[in-house]
Amino acid sequence: MRARRRVLALAAVLLGLTAFLPAPGGEAPPDIAATFSIAAYDPDAKEWGVAVASKYLAVGSAVPFAKAGVGAVATQAQVNVALGPKGLELMAAGKSAEEALKALTDEDKGKDVRQVGLVDAKGEAATFTGPRCNAWAGGKVGKHYAVQGNILTGKEVVDDMAAAYEKAKGPFAWRLMTALEAGEKAGGDKRGKQSAAILIVKEGAGPNRVGDRYVDLRVDDHEKPIQELARILALRVRQPKE
Repeated sequence: MRARRRVLALAAVLLGLTAFLPAPGGEAPPDIAATFSIAAYDPDAKEWGVAVASKYLAVGSAVPFAKAGVGAVATQAQVNVALGPKGLELMAAGKSAEEALKALTDEDKGKDVRQVGLVDAKGEAATFTGPRCNAWAGGKVGKHYAVQGNILTGKEVVDDMAAAYEKAKGPFAWRLMTALEAGEKAGGDKRGKQSAAILIVKEGAGPNRVGDRYVDLRVDDHEKPIQELARILALRVRQPKE
């Protein structure tokens, strides 16, 4: 009897370890940044930014990319982080958001499982959702912004984010936060919550006026990531009075 129990215990341990082993063929399971995000431009403040939330550890390490005078990019779904820098490079070379998006997806063999949102130097926006992204997945473009999401509770997440951003007033950072809050209220990532991030760039707005990173804040693992992101953002940018 004792020997049988030992065998069963060993089998349970080995079964648990398989969760950390690569998939058959030696490939690790794909990282899926199931998320909702907004990439936007404020023409008055001359600021570009991305705000994002997800049931994904440290989503700020994978989704947001931006450069002052160039634009902003959000990369997600079966995320290819190379699309961020490449998108900025294409827009810096003079391509519009639409042109940059086409170039990115034309070159990416995995585009069917990708999701990308871009806004360029002039505020023109574009979004792409591959046909094999996990449902619900989709995006929406408006004046100076693109919102997108995958593994969402439904289309209302994207719709409510867009509506909230368009109606929001005050500093750019807080308008981005308003979009995130609306997305969460509408259902957000249907798997739950874990992380959130906001990145805003502006020429000469980095520390001691060096660089362009005006706001670069992340909540990597938290029960209420959007609320925690709002708390620390208030330490950097004054929250408007209601």
